[in-house]
Amino acid sequence: MVKILPAGIKDIPIINSLAHSIWPVAYKDILSNTQMDYMLDLHYNPSSLQKQIQNQSHQFLILYFNDEPSGFASFSAEPGFADTYKLHKLYVQTKQQGAGFGKALLNHVIDLIKKDDGKYLRLNVNRNNKALQFYLKHNFRIVAEEDVDIGNGYFMNDYIMQKKL
Repeated sequence: MVKILPAGIKDIPIINSLAHSIWPVAYKDILSNTQMDYMLDLHYNPSSLQKQIQNQSHQFLILYFNDEPSGFASFSAEPGFADTYKLHKLYVQTKQQGAGFGKALLNHVIDLIKKDDGKYLRLNVNRNNKALQFYLKHNFRIVAEEDVDIGNGYFMNDYIMQKKL
């Protein structure tokens, strides 16, 4: 049975654990181990996750399959873009990819955004990430490219994608 529940401060250890389990497989062909460790610490250390929830208004969701945490997503309103939200994170355990969990998380995010009168959903995806195909399949389109300096000599080489809801 699949459940998608809102997540908060108390769920930070679950999100951190999922990220550390999923990222090494998802990014093994894209990022060096050093860059992966740097980015995991930058985005998923407890204080960073707390800041995302409390100061940046990121809404987190955790997907449970048979009561086991199996994926997560986060999103927020996109400042400067009317009626637009940004999907910051969407990850599913590798062994459960292809089972519809990513689609379930994405649809749950979209339903929440629509309830808030959102009209567009934007995201960044690494240009070499196989998740690009997932987003294209779900009617996102590439609207731009950007290279984001994240410090320590590393860049995120991304497509910006958008979907009309």
